[in-house]
Amino acid sequence: QVQLEESGGGLVQAGGSLRLSCAASRNIFNINVMGWYRQAPGKQRELVATVTRGGSTNYADSVKGRFIISRDNAKNTMYLQMNSLKSEDTAVYYCKAVELRGVSVIDYWGKGTLVTVSS
Repeated sequence: QVQLEESGGGLVQAGGSLRLSCAASRNIFNINVMGWYRQAPGKQRELVATVTRGGSTNYADSVKGRFIISRDNAKNTMYLQMNSLKSEDTAVYYCKAVELRGVSVIDYWGKGTLVTVSS
């Protein structure tokens, strides 16, 4: 089991920056993939970015060049640096961890942190 807790959300003006953190309750070295997802009001949850255990990253087109995902295995924490924020980035941001145990794939989710970008 892994508990995930997001932090760092808040209200920011368009063009500003925020850094989200996702703290895990145990060592994440063996967590294969971690990622950030978001859900805006009235919309489905969507992928923002992922980072593998080896450090490979993937981004949604809408955030490429503005957001940076990273993970610090020593601190059991994942980050999302969000720059040049736009009003359309307003959403609840969720942290996800994917663990492979043999043939089983186990997903863990945090409870989310709200990011509001004012125009």
